[in-house]
Amino acid sequence: MRVEIRLYNPNDEVGWIRCRVLAFLDTAYFDNVLIKKEKYQNPAIELVAIHNDQVVGLLDIEYEKEEKTVCTKGNGLGGMIWHIATHPDYQRMGIGSKLLEKAEKIAEEEGLDYLEAWTRDDQWVNKWYEKNGFDKAYSYLHVYLEGGNELEKVMRPNNESEFQIIQAFAHYSGSEQGYVKSKFNRVHECNCYEKNLK
Repeated sequence: MRVEIRLYNPNDEVGWIRCRVLAFLDTAYFDNVLIKKEKYQNPAIELVAIHNDQVVGLLDIEYEKEEKTVCTKGNGLGGMIWHIATHPDYQRMGIGSKLLEKAEKIAEEEGLDYLEAWTRDDQWVNKWYEKNGFDKAYSYLHVYLEGGNELEKVMRPNNESEFQIIQAFAHYSGSEQGYVKSKFNRVHECNCYEKNLK
């Protein structure tokens, strides 16, 4: 199958959105839906994979011209992988790796020292990063609090408010991750991966 890896252009936006939504449906990020493509404050490497005039893969990396302006590591200039996805009908064909390979060449030309990526606990996604030379640096938890029981565990209701909180999303970076995982229905480990380019 012939797939063209090229720079994103604004005419790709609808295909980019569709590809990302469909690719994320079977992951822990299933509800992270975008209705338009992000624009970045810093320079970015924005690539798409095209087959039969359809976007079947995408990769966006926003990168630094000054340390710690995009990435968390701050040891040289980094690039943050904000989005990488392959359309479900084209997964397991190496498209993600081809996008990454092209992006790494551009990143090296731009003088980047490393790439950083965050993902949740989908085992196959974490294995993909490891297979492509990334090392897990650290993690914390994404916790979804749903319904009265879960909200009451962490929040004190304000009876004077006209707002009633039905659902909340929180980051947990404490030391009792096992306890948090046992108390809430939807908890994801959010993993940071890094790959040195030098």
